[in-house]
Amino acid sequence: MIVRRERHQRGGETLFEDSFGWFAAPAFQHKAGEKLRLAMLAAPLRCANASYPRRSTRPTSGWVEAFTGGGVAAIAAAIASGLAVAPLAASDCPTRHGGYRRRALSLPRLGSSAVVLHSRVSDGRALGALRTLAATFRGVASKIGTR
Repeated sequence: MIVRRERHQRGGETLFEDSFGWFAAPAFQHKAGEKLRLAMLAAPLRCANASYPRRSTRPTSGWVEAFTGGGVAAIAAAIASGLAVAPLAASDCPTRHGGYRRRALSLPRLGSSAVVLHSRVSDGRALGALRTLAATFRGVASKIGTR
């Protein structure tokens, strides 16, 4: 099983550390004086993932939840359309969307979470396949800028 390690959990083999950041389409424009438009995961998904940015990490200045999505793909579509800015893990954001100017908009810094592998595999052949899978995750993570 490959999951994000929640703050209270221990164990598992760390595949990579994934940073959260604010993402928007390159052409996204925020007009001074307007509330910042955010795209957020639906409440059940937010609650299920303790690593997802909490209400306390949202912008302190005016913001509005302009889009609520049922998954990362929906949030990515809202970003791509220029509708909103969204807090996402670097590994979840399509590469064509750059990070947004966090400081320019007084956006809070977001944390990171470890992506870990949990396994009870003991068979040598299956363990070899699992090692290959873990190496692939680490390789891909290094290419997208996660640690």
